[in-house]
Amino acid sequence: MASAYAPPLRTDRRLLAEALAGASPTSFWIEDAPLTVLPPLTENISADLAIVGGGYAGLWTALLAKERRPARSVVLLEGRTAGWAASGRNGGFMESSLTHGEGNGELHFSTDLELLTLLAKDNFEEIAQTLQRYGIDAEFERTGMLQVATEDYQVDDIREQARSEGEEFLDREAVRAKVASPLFEAGVHLRKGIAMIHPMKLIAGLRRVCLELGVQIFENSPVRSMSKDGDGVALQVGARTVRAPRVALATNAFPALLKRAELLTIPVYDYVLMSEPLSAQQLASIGWQERYGIADSSRQFHYYRLSADDRILFGGYDAVYYRGGRVDARYDSRPETFEKLADHFYRTFPQLEGTRFTHAWGGAIDMSARLTAHTASAWGGRVAYTGGYTGLGVGSTRFGAQIMLDLLEGADTVRTHLKMARSLPMPIPPEPIAYPAIQAARAAVARSDENGGRDGLLLKTMGLFGIGFDT
Repeated sequence: MASAYAPPLRTDRRLLAEALAGASPTSFWIEDAPLTVLPPLTENISADLAIVGGGYAGLWTALLAKERRPARSVVLLEGRTAGWAASGRNGGFMESSLTHGEGNGELHFSTDLELLTLLAKDNFEEIAQTLQRYGIDAEFERTGMLQVATEDYQVDDIREQARSEGEEFLDREAVRAKVASPLFEAGVHLRKGIAMIHPMKLIAGLRRVCLELGVQIFENSPVRSMSKDGDGVALQVGARTVRAPRVALATNAFPALLKRAELLTIPVYDYVLMSEPLSAQQLASIGWQERYGIADSSRQFHYYRLSADDRILFGGYDAVYYRGGRVDARYDSRPETFEKLADHFYRTFPQLEGTRFTHAWGGAIDMSARLTAHTASAWGGRVAYTGGYTGLGVGSTRFGAQIMLDLLEGADTVRTHLKMARSLPMPIPPEPIAYPAIQAARAAVARSDENGGRDGLLLKTMGLFGIGFDT
């Protein structure tokens, strides 16, 4: 059976062009919840803790640092505006998992997996409690996710997933009764530990709380270098310097300020479409009445969800690494991928053919070889860094922030004994090796989907070394 999303395009190109015409290249979330920009750093300052990066990881670190020690002075430096990168461009799926799924967790963290499952549940609940405690309206909805099979070979895995999660297995008739797509062969509604959020409303709420707790946040203040400064660290922001005895690095997909972290992640670009708001009649035509997210089960998977005003966000499939491993604004738009996603959207929901897309954007994900985050310290405990969230950072960045603070405070906690806090993923080869190697792996992933999920020699060999390459 050929893949449901196999090339070439099946929709008339003129229809695709019309559907994408005029789509904003900016994230819908960023346009929907714009932030007032905070002033940049204009003087030399000192603090007890300096944080680099104003996405989820950095803001959670700042908030938790003040909750732990309210008297501690905290400075956060952001190169642009809070949430403008991955934190404001993702699909808004918040999953409790810290390991990118049980299978990946078993591969890399088998001895810690039971404990990680408990810690993941606690972390998820603590996020919900934080939102309630501080009145953060992030459109947090415990909707769960509908995991679907779009190929016959995926059905048994869905059945096993339903059994292990204690959920009902949905055969073809049952899953199509929930959401009417001709591609769905089976499904399971995963209800535990998955919520939908508005990414930028979460950023706005975290930033507001940080400011209320006394965190100094400077935007448009990129840190260009970091150096040892006596018993502390100096961060260079243009002609200005920030000094602190402890520094937390939350730069993720962006170039590392620590040489030892340079090869631990690569920036992989993910792309997303947002449809115009659907009418009640359009929603009824696809039967999508509940507000759960949806994801298919291919290696090159799609994810989609409803916004508060009944748009469909539709993303995934292509995961693009650009030669040189740079994060660059010119990569935020990729017309060939947008065209492909629009075609896949119409294949998934032919009832909606002709629906237009108001937004089409992309952004970089910090991908690691083991597809999940790492957190470590350097410079004798003066610096902590985290990264490698590989598209799972909406919830797990809070856990990474906890580990960074544990390490900087020299605390002996259950988190600091985890393998993900005591080991690093395999380094990714530098250029000129990286680009051809990654392109070969991408091609192998595509062939796996085309061949009923059967991995070829390259992917099997990568698996032996603990290297994954799913999108």
